[in-house]
Amino acid sequence: MKAMVLAAGMGNRLKPLTDDRPKCLMPLAGRPLIEWTLNWLKEHGVTECAINLHYLQDQVKDFVGDGSRFGMTVHYSFEPVLLGTAGAVKKVADFFDDPFYMIYGDNFSRWDLGLLKACFDDRSVATPMAVMAVHWRDDVTHSGMIEMAEDGSILRIVEKPQVEEVTSHYVNAGFFYMHPRILKDIPPGKYCDFSYDVFPALLRRGDCMYAVKMDEPIIGIDDLDAYERANQLAAKILSGKKQ
Repeated sequence: MKAMVLAAGMGNRLKPLTDDRPKCLMPLAGRPLIEWTLNWLKEHGVTECAINLHYLQDQVKDFVGDGSRFGMTVHYSFEPVLLGTAGAVKKVADFFDDPFYMIYGDNFSRWDLGLLKACFDDRSVATPMAVMAVHWRDDVTHSGMIEMAEDGSILRIVEKPQVEEVTSHYVNAGFFYMHPRILKDIPPGKYCDFSYDVFPALLRRGDCMYAVKMDEPIIGIDDLDAYERANQLAAKILSGKKQ
């Protein structure tokens, strides 16, 4: 099984900690975030992984290497100019010939990713273009709000909705299981975002997408407060305590 880890972000809101290291190498309980992520993917059957890079790419390559230390093969995709979440995956579209995981590399969790694949494989529903993990957030105005039907099918996605637009408190968690067909209509070599561009277009066209609700913690490491919370969660995981 294959996966894509998006790890090209510069981590500007984590400065000064990211002045001399990429965000995916920020340590959580003494272990770089990318180490947590690759081990997590390996636990869920991933044997090959592509990682997109931009800022201080050599540091990531030096640490991860060919992936053998994580029990998988790792490939790299350098972006001189950032291509966005969808543009990054499109750049390596030939790598994906079967459904695959796609992970936002700055989100931290130990949730059961296999639930995404199980939903995708459930033939009692139409085969979706993508299944995404979602989690509850009281304030969704700074996130990607996901409106769902009772069966989990996604009805609407609104990025950073205004208060009067809020119809759901579930938001995009940044973990996906996707059919490679989803890459077909993404323009090559151009900036393109899944949440702003690709997913809304799929829904307008009538393609189906599903959401799976997370029941375990997730932390998007997008500022220093979140980084501290992720450190605390990682320490609890290593100590064997309940999350």
